[in-house]
Amino acid sequence: MQSKLLNVGFGNVVVSSRVVAIVTTNSAPIKRLKDLAQEDKRLIDATQGRKTRSIVVTDSNHIVLSAIQAETIAQRMEGKEEAKKE
Repeated sequence: MQSKLLNVGFGNVVVSSRVVAIVTTNSAPIKRLKDLAQEDKRLIDATQGRKTRSIVVTDSNHIVLSAIQAETIAQRMEGKEEAKKE
């Protein structure tokens, strides 16, 4: 079984089967989730110093910050799923 990788920007990838959610950073609960992950050392910053535009939540409860829009990451993930079906 081969794992499919999801590009979250700047050469950083996440195993797509481990992704639980891809969310924007607009709401206060998401900001709290990010802060808690940072305190617990579960935060992975893949923004390369740029503005955080989306947050990827994994099933291992790690939080990945990305500088790419959530919609773009979701489209990349859907593309992987469509290719898998064919």
